[in-house]
Amino acid sequence: MEIGKSCCFSNLTSNVSTLLITITITLVVIRFLYVMYWCGKPLRTSLQPISTLIVLGSGGHTAEMLNLLSVLQTDRFTPRFYIAAATDNMSLQKAQVFENSLVNEAGGKVVELAQFMQIYRSREVGQSYLTSVVTTLVAMAHALGLMMKIRPQVILCNGPGTCIPLCVIAFFFKVLGIRWSSIFYVESIARVRRLSLSGLLLYKLRMADQLFVQWPQLQSKYPRAHYVGRLM
Repeated sequence: MEIGKSCCFSNLTSNVSTLLITITITLVVIRFLYVMYWCGKPLRTSLQPISTLIVLGSGGHTAEMLNLLSVLQTDRFTPRFYIAAATDNMSLQKAQVFENSLVNEAGGKVVELAQFMQIYRSREVGQSYLTSVVTTLVAMAHALGLMMKIRPQVILCNGPGTCIPLCVIAFFFKVLGIRWSSIFYVESIARVRRLSLSGLLLYKLRMADQLFVQWPQLQSKYPRAHYVGRLM
C-alpha cells in the first residue's frame, strides 16, 4: 500500500514538473514571438530623455559614429554612455572631445554628463577562433554587468564586433522583460557590396530594430535594411 502511494506521489510530482516546464517554455516562446514582432517598429515618441548607449569602434568606425552624433538631438538622447574596447583609448578620447564641444556650445550648462566605459573584446585582430571562444565568454560576462548597470533605452552601433555581446544581451533583456532597448545599427560607408560580420549577425538574427545602409545595392541585397544615403 505504502509502495503504491509512493508511486502515485512520484507520478504526480513528475506530471506537475512536466506541466510547469511546458508552461514555462510556452510563455518564453510567446514572449520571443512578441519581441520579434515589435522589433523594427518605430520608436515610441516621448518628451522624456532617452538613455542612449553608443558603441565605438576603432579608426573609421569612431569617426563615422561621431559624425552621426553631430546631428543627433543630444538634449533628447541623454544621458549618453560611450563604450569602447578595453584596448581602444583613442576612441573614448575622441568621444570626450565631442562631449566637451557640446558643453562649450551650451555655455557650460550640462544637465547630466556623459559616461565613458570600456569592455573586453570578443576577439582581437588576428586572434585564433579557438581562443576567441574563451574571450567571447569573458566579454559576454563583462557586457552583462555593464548592461545591468546602464539599461539603455537606445543602442547605437555601426560595425565594431564590440557591439555584438551588448546587442545579444539587450535582445535577451527584451525577451525576459528586464528592459526594452531599441537597437539601431548603421553600417559603415566602407561596406559597399556586403554587410560586415556584425551587421550580418544582427540582420540575420533579427536583433537590430533598424539597420541602415549607405549604398543602394546593399539595400537591394538585404531588403529589411533601410537605405539612408551616405552620411559622411
